[in-house]
Amino acid sequence: MDGLVTTEWLAGADHVLVLDATYSSTIPGSPPRDPRVEFETEHIAGARFLDLDTLVDEDSPLPSTMPTVAKIAERLRALGANTETPIVLYDNGPHHTSCRAWWVLRLAGVDVALLDGGMTKWKAEGRLCTAGPHEAEPGDFEARAPKARARTLAEMKAETGQIADARSAARFTGDEADPRAEVAAGHIPGSKNIPYPKFFNADGTWKAPEHIRAVFEEHGIDLAQPLVTTCGSGITAAILAFGAHLLDNEAALYDGSWTEWGSRPETAKALGPA
Repeated sequence: MDGLVTTEWLAGADHVLVLDATYSSTIPGSPPRDPRVEFETEHIAGARFLDLDTLVDEDSPLPSTMPTVAKIAERLRALGANTETPIVLYDNGPHHTSCRAWWVLRLAGVDVALLDGGMTKWKAEGRLCTAGPHEAEPGDFEARAPKARARTLAEMKAETGQIADARSAARFTGDEADPRAEVAAGHIPGSKNIPYPKFFNADGTWKAPEHIRAVFEEHGIDLAQPLVTTCGSGITAAILAFGAHLLDNEAALYDGSWTEWGSRPETAKALGPA
């Protein structure tokens, strides 16, 4: 199974666990919404609700911090996953949060794919949707060696390689204040800004690999070299990590991202363009 699958492929696939990875609770500026209610109102036929909002470290003071591997495994078992079950993720929002779920599940060694275009494309093509909760018989999933890599604050302070920031240009340069009052404006010194919408077509599908590569190169990123991705709180950083993955670069992700870095008094903050 490829990292990115089409709606046509999914419509004809058997024995695939489809998970709705829509998420919204800690993305500043997002309108109020309840992904579970939305799922129970309408979802891809046969899909189950991942509940990405609660697949976090609830003891962390930072938003959307990655959960433990044990919690990931427990959630997947509850959703009916076995260790070898193929998993496809989709979402129903502008922030492409299935990419965050892709990164989180890979912490537990899961081979997982994304549905190109997500719920929007699925519905636009008139494909089968259903309503209501979806109960599942528990699976026997067991975590394997991680496929995703995380960076801590301490590691980022010592980082000398490439860093790509998925936030908007205005947030990156500091022309726009951070939406969290306790977080400074600006970016990690030496990082490059790649606003994540540049990777997508108007219909929400991913652009071709050669275009993705060109975007990275245009912003000074060499995919032949190691890469760390960051954003506001680790959500859209996963979009850059997935884009790099499509081009065989297994980027690490700084999970605390700017919310952590920008709120620390000892960290250097840069303003202006990269």
